[in-house]
Order: sequence, then C-alpha cells, then structure tokens
Amino acid sequence: MSLVGLDWGYPWLLLFLPLALLPWVNHNLDKTVAWVHLVPVDPLSNVINIGLKLLASIAIASLILALASPSLPEQKQERIGEGAEIVLLLDRSRSMDDPFAVKTQAASVSVGGKNSKRNVAREYLTEFVRNRPDDRFGFVFFSTKAINLLPLTYDKEAVLATINANALGKGLSDTNMAEALLSSAKMFEGQPYRGSRIVLLVSDGGQILSDEAKENIANLYKNMNLSIYWIYLKSRQEMTLEESDNDNLLWVDIPERKLHKFFKTIGVPYRAFEAGSLKSFAEALAEIDRQHYETLIVEETLPHQPKADLFLWLALIAMLILASSHLYTLWGVKKAHE
Repeated sequence: MSLVGLDWGYPWLLLFLPLALLPWVNHNLDKTVAWVHLVPVDPLSNVINIGLKLLASIAIASLILALASPSLPEQKQERIGEGAEIVLLLDRSRSMDDPFAVKTQAASVSVGGKNSKRNVAREYLTEFVRNRPDDRFGFVFFSTKAINLLPLTYDKEAVLATINANALGKGLSDTNMAEALLSSAKMFEGQPYRGSRIVLLVSDGGQILSDEAKENIANLYKNMNLSIYWIYLKSRQEMTLEESDNDNLLWVDIPERKLHKFFKTIGVPYRAFEAGSLKSFAEALAEIDRQHYETLIVEETLPHQPKADLFLWLALIAMLILASSHLYTLWGVKKAHE
C-alpha cells in the first residue's frame, strides 16, 4: 500500500495512530486552593507542559509508523552522463579456446589455457566495462545460436558477472554470425535513442553471409543508428583482414575478410581492430573508450529503501528528552524535600 509517497508493509497498524493523542487526554489533577494568589503565574511551566505532551505524542506516533514498515518504493531517475550504449557481442565458438596470437604452429596445440582468446577477451572486457561508469551494456554470445544473455542495463555487477560466466566451459563447434549480428541490433528495438549506440564484436573469425542476411543486417543497423567495432582476435600474428601483396594463399578467401568487406559497405560507422598481441588488444579497447564519450541520458534505478529506522530514531530522541525531564523532576522533588 502506498501512502504519502511511502510503501507500507503493515498498513493496518496505521489505524492505531490516534493513540498518539493519549498524552493530551485531560487528567483531573485540579487542586483546591484556599487563596489563588498563592499560586504564581508561570507561563514557562505551561510551555514545558505542552512541549512534553508533544514529545510523548511524537514518540507514540513514531513507534506506530516504524512498526508499519515504511519504505521508499523503487524509483527510476534520469540524469545527464557521458558514454554510450554498447552491446558486447562475443564469439563462443570452439576456436576461441585456442591460444591467442601464436607465433608458431606448435603453439596452437595447447587449447583452453590462460592465454586462450576467450580468457584474454574476458580480462580486457572486464577492465573496459569498469572504466565506463555511465554506459549501458547488453551482452550477446554466439556460436551455433545467438543468445541474448543480458538486455541493456546500467547494472555493472550483472555485466561483469556475465562476462566472467561466459569464460567458463568449452566453446561450441559452429558460428552463426548473421543471427548474432541481427540479435545484437534488435536489443535496441523499442528503446528511446539516448546517444551513441555500438555493437562491439569480439571474434576470431567470420562467416560467409547470404544476400538476404546481408540486406537484413544493413537495413537494421542503419535504422537503429548503430556503429560496429570489430576486435579481430588473430590466431596467427601474421593474419590480416586487409589484403596485401604478400598474402598467404590460404588467407585470400577466408570468411573474416569477406565479413570485413561487407561491414565497410553497409553505410554505418565501422572500424576493425586487428589484435595480434595483448598490447594491441588493450590499445583497441582504449581507442574505443576514447572515441565514445558523448552526452547521453542515463536512467538509474534507485532501489527499495526501508525508512523504519528514521521513525525509530525520532521516537528514541523524544523518549530520551522525556526521560531526562522526569529525572530532573525527581531530582527537584528530592532537593525540595531535603
């Protein structure tokens, strides 16, 4: 039940609030005095008497209000911040268990270790999220299917926990890049435009897309005003997304190059970062971090806040003053008797 802006856990207890009037109930303490001039006029005593009654009423009312379990309901609050809305699109295929940026073919035998592409991505993305307090993040991982693990949220703890959880277990066999790209863009459907929107793809490979998939992706990304950043995690340091005269014949027609060419033609802001070392991965995220600090409206959720303690403190202060006045009265009577 909501009353005066507060939610009440036990609203029926508010029916006892009239008990706060008990100190004002007239007690017949009148004394018969033979000569009224013997009773001095004492306005200060009248003020103190009213004050003590008021304190007693406050103490009773505060205790009843505290027992009724008041609280501020969950609220949403908007403020102006600097940052972006970012969907982290992370490859969960089996190849992400391979070592990151190896120099020799022999090194690629060891999989799933600390230096695997998946673990490296987890460590750097964790740092990236921590450094951007005003951003709203979503999280999608993909292999055979794309799964929206976390909708767009300002809850950084939830984002960090999702990143860590994504690094557990082993990757799956296939890569469905088309579904992953569409799923990431659809996170923004029905969302008010607040500022810079980014899909941050972290992957070590690509996929040859059908003409229908290309058209759907291009239309959706343009309609949603999205930017694409691709951190391409190299399996071998010498592999590149751009063609060169010294290309290995095995790399001329690889899917990631075709995907790179497609991204450059769909008419949305796009940039690829080729991460061939831990340093280049860190530099890529640092560059993205520098570029996207636009003014945006940040929506924060203020949690449910219990307010019973406030009334308990008020009751305690009132009762301490009342107790002090009674002690002072006892002391005065004792002195007068002596």
